[in-house]
Amino acid sequence: MSTEKKSNFRSKRVLWLSIFGGAFLLVGAAYTVYWSSVLRYRQGTDDAYVNGNVVQITPQISGTVVSIGADDTQFVKAGQPLVRLDQADAKVALDQAEAQLAKTVREVRNMFATSGQLRAAVAVRQSDLAMAQKDLARRERLGNSGAISSEELQHARDTVRGAEAALMSAQQQLNANQARVDGTTLENHPDVRNASAAVRNAYLNYSRTTLPAPVSGFVARRAVQLGQRVGPGASLMSVVPLDQVWVDANFKEPQLANMRVGQPVTLTADLYGNGFRYHGKVAGFGAGTGSAFALLPAQNATGNWIKIVQRVPVRVALDPAELAEHPLQIGLSMKAEVSVRDGSGERLPQMAHNAPAYSTDVFHSVDDAADTRVQQIIAANDSIDARAYGSVKQVAGKVASLN
Repeated sequence: MSTEKKSNFRSKRVLWLSIFGGAFLLVGAAYTVYWSSVLRYRQGTDDAYVNGNVVQITPQISGTVVSIGADDTQFVKAGQPLVRLDQADAKVALDQAEAQLAKTVREVRNMFATSGQLRAAVAVRQSDLAMAQKDLARRERLGNSGAISSEELQHARDTVRGAEAALMSAQQQLNANQARVDGTTLENHPDVRNASAAVRNAYLNYSRTTLPAPVSGFVARRAVQLGQRVGPGASLMSVVPLDQVWVDANFKEPQLANMRVGQPVTLTADLYGNGFRYHGKVAGFGAGTGSAFALLPAQNATGNWIKIVQRVPVRVALDPAELAEHPLQIGLSMKAEVSVRDGSGERLPQMAHNAPAYSTDVFHSVDDAADTRVQQIIAANDSIDARAYGSVKQVAGKVASLN
């Protein structure tokens, strides 16, 4: 090879090396700028999974299953009956409680009526005592003049003492009866309230033979069978509201330094691939690492241990509109990437919530129905309305004015 050709070859090699070197430096500089402006503010993990509420359906009373209203994979609405128990025993107990309430109402009505009767008896005894005292005074005047015998005068005195004893006895009977009704009405009398509570308890037990869905969602893990004898607390099935799911993303310790609540999160699901991205926000941080809350936590204090980078679960709230468009199921794998550019705020803020995070009103109607039933029984066994009760008080006042 001639000297000229060697020189040209060296020149071309230097040129290409310069081009590749410049390109490498350019790419490196571009990556450095991109990392410093974007990548260093992003923390990602593929150790993320969909999580959600698993609402267990458990009976509050014992009974035999006679009907099952839903099966696995089916969607149910809040309040829809899921399981029915045999109502025979609960119906008998409810009938007994209602009969006892009706009897108690009538007995308390009798107490109020007896008070009026005893007031009238006291008025009669007071009248007898006044008459006996007047008769004694008249005989004492006649006795001083010798018009009547001392024996007749003694009889008059005995009559007064007898009238006083009768009056005292009538007053004690009135006081004893008044002690049972003073400061009360028919509805708030202790005996009526006790019987009313028994009716409410029996009514609630009767209504609890039907187990409704507390929330709307999909049925999962149905374990109950027809004819099965179940007891309080037994798990019959679960309802999973898939419109309330979130993502638990497990980040390594070094990734959490600049992570704050409210930072935006971009997520992808293995179910849909990279074709759809979810947009959420950091909702909170776990109180400890995953190993700390494991069933068998690591005993690092024994000395036989290997240092492992720990992971902390970070809760990510999803956009409800995106979740409705692309629904997720509990346990699905996700990839999460958090933008930590805005690092203001506390790392573990103490966020107190006054309102309940979750609530259901499917059981409130049972309480209202029980109260309505109690009022119906009291009204059916109380023939004295407010005006009649007022007239009774007026009569009692007139009787008292005679004293």
